Amino acid sequence: SRMNRFSPSVPAEEYLAESNVLFYLSDAVTQLLEHKEEYTQFGVIRYFAEYFSSVKNSNHVLFREFSYIRATPHNRASFLRVFWRCYRQIGKSGDLLSMLEYRSLLQLLCPDFPVEMVQSAARIVLMDDAIDCLMSFSDFLYAFQLQFYYQEFLDSVLVIYQDLLAGKSPNTVIVPTSTSIEQLPSVAAEENDKEEQQQDGVEPSVFSQCIDDLCDRFKHSFPSRSSMREILEQTEKVSYYSFLMSLAKDESINQTIGALPSKAELLIDPEMDQELDKLIAQISVSPGSNSSGSAVGALKEVQRKASPRRNFHHRRRMEVESDGSTEETDSSEN
Repeated sequence: SRMNRFSPSVPAEEYLAESNVLFYLSDAVTQLLEHKEEYTQFGVIRYFAEYFSSVKNSNHVLFREFSYIRATPHNRASFLRVFWRCYRQIGKSGDLLSMLEYRSLLQLLCPDFPVEMVQSAARIVLMDDAIDCLMSFSDFLYAFQLQFYYQEFLDSVLVIYQDLLAGKSPNTVIVPTSTSIEQLPSVAAEENDKEEQQQDGVEPSVFSQCIDDLCDRFKHSFPSRSSMREILEQTEKVSYYSFLMSLAKDESINQTIGALPSKAELLIDPEMDQELDKLIAQISVSPGSNSSGSAVGALKEVQRKASPRRNFHHRRRMEVESDGSTEETDSSEN
C-alpha cells in the first residue's frame, strides 16, 4: 500500500525513498541542465510543472532510454500502459506477431529496449515451443507485464528453480543480489536448461517455501504471496515457465500493478477509438495522399494521442526541429 505523505508516523526520509521523489527531481534537473537553452524561453517554473505533471499522468516514459523506464515501479507501470494504448489495435484486429516484431514495436517507444527482455516474455507465452512462433497481443502483453515489472524477482526465482532441479537443498539456495540487466540469465543457459525443465519440474511445496523465504528478504517488488501459493497448490509438479504463465494470467496480480485493464476489457478504449476513427476518416478523404506516408503519419498521431502530455524535453525538441515555427504544436493537449 502507498504511504500517506501527510501521516506524521511516516518519516520524511522513508516517504521520499518509497515515492522516488528524489529520483524524479534529479532527472528533472539533469534534463534542464542538458537542454537549458530550450527551456529558458519558457521559464524554469513552467518546465518543472510540465515535468511533474507528465510523471503524475504516466506519460513521462515515452521515447526515454531503457534505464529510465525501468528505474521505478511507477515508470514500469507507465510504460506498460503506454505500450498497451499505442498498440491495442493489434489485439483488436487479431493479428499474431513474432517476438522480433514485438521487439520492434517496443523499440519505437524506447529505442534501446533490450531484446533479452522480449525473449524472456516470449518464453513465458510459448513455454516449450520455438521462440519464433507467433503470439497474440493479449498473451504477449500480460507475459511482458510480468517479466518487465517483476524482472529482479523472476531472476531470483529462476536461480532457486535451477538449484532445486540440480538437487540442492532449499537451505543452500543462493539468491542473486544484482539488479543489473547485464546479470540476466543468458539465453543460451536458459535453452540448455529447457529440456531438463520439461522432463522434471520441481516439487511445488518446496518451491513455494523457497519463494516465501525469498520474499522475506527481497527489496524489490514481487507478486502477492497468496497468489503464488494458490498457483503452486494446484499442481503436483511445476516448471518455471508454467509457473510464470499462471502468474501472468492472474487477475489479482494485474490489478496490483494497476497498468492494464482486465483481459475482458483489454480491447476497450473509447477515447482511442474516437481518435482512430478521425484519423481513418482524414486519410480516406485526403486527395492524392500516398498510403504509406499516411500510415506513418497515422501511427505518429496515435502515439501522440496515447501520450497527451509527453515529456517536456521531447516535445520542445520536436518543436525546435520543425520548420522553424515557434508555435506550440501541443498547445491543445490537456
